[in-house]
Amino acid sequence: MDAKLRREIRLLKAYSLISVLIFCVLIFVAARGAGEKAKFEEMDVQRINIVEPDGTLRMVLSNKALFPGIIIKGKETPHPNRKTAGMLFFNDEATENGGLIFGGMKDKSGSASSYGHLSFDQYEQDQIFTIDAQQEGKKRKVGLAVIDRPDYPISELVAFADRIKGLPEDQQKAEYAKFQQTHPPAASRLYLGRADDGSVGLKLKDAGGLDRIVIEVAADGSPAVRFLDPKGNVIYKLPADPAPGKGR
Repeated sequence: MDAKLRREIRLLKAYSLISVLIFCVLIFVAARGAGEKAKFEEMDVQRINIVEPDGTLRMVLSNKALFPGIIIKGKETPHPNRKTAGMLFFNDEATENGGLIFGGMKDKSGSASSYGHLSFDQYEQDQIFTIDAQQEGKKRKVGLAVIDRPDYPISELVAFADRIKGLPEDQQKAEYAKFQQTHPPAASRLYLGRADDGSVGLKLKDAGGLDRIVIEVAADGSPAVRFLDPKGNVIYKLPADPAPGKGR
C-alpha cells in the first residue's frame, strides 16, 4: 500500500471519529435541553395557543388582529361581531368555554369608551355567568349576572344564523321567531350591579327572565325593596308608598 493511500485512509478514519463525536455532543445537548424550561425577561407576541400534548386547544391569549372566531370541537367559524383582544378558555373537546376580553378608547369627539368582560359558558352553549364593566361617555354600568341557557347546542344557532345571513331584515326576524319555537332563548335569572342612572341593586328573576324581587338604592341614596307579579306590577314594597295626602 503506497504512502498516499495510507494517508487518505488515516484522514477518513479521523473524519469518521470527529463526525461521531460531534453527533454524540449534539444528542447530549438536545437531550439536556428537552427537559429545561425556556426563560425570558420580556417577550412580544401577538397570539399564544395553549394546547394539550395531543394538540387539543385549551386556551388562547391574543391581540385583536388574531383573536379567534367561534371554535366548537376544534372547528372555527367567523364570529359575527367580536372584535377585541383577550383570552378564551376551551373545554376538553376544544369547544369555547368562556373568556376574558377588554378594551377602551376615545373617539374623534373625545368621548371615552371602556369595557371588560369575564364569562364562563354552559357545555356547548353560551355564557351562564358574567362579570361586566362598561363605559360609554358619561354612562357607566358594572354588574354580575347569572343566566339560564337552553339545552340545545349553540352550533345549531350558529348554523341557523349562517343560513339566514343573506335574507332581508324582516325575513330574518320572521325566521328567528320560528326558530325560537323549537329553540327557546336564554333567560337572565340574577343581576347585581350599578346601572347607568347611578343606582345599585339586586334583581332576582323568574324562569322567563322577568324581575320578581328588586332590592335597590337609587342615585339619591333612597333604598327600596319591591316584589312584582309576572306582569311587572308591584304587589308589595318597602318602604310602603305614603297614603294620598299624608306625605311620606
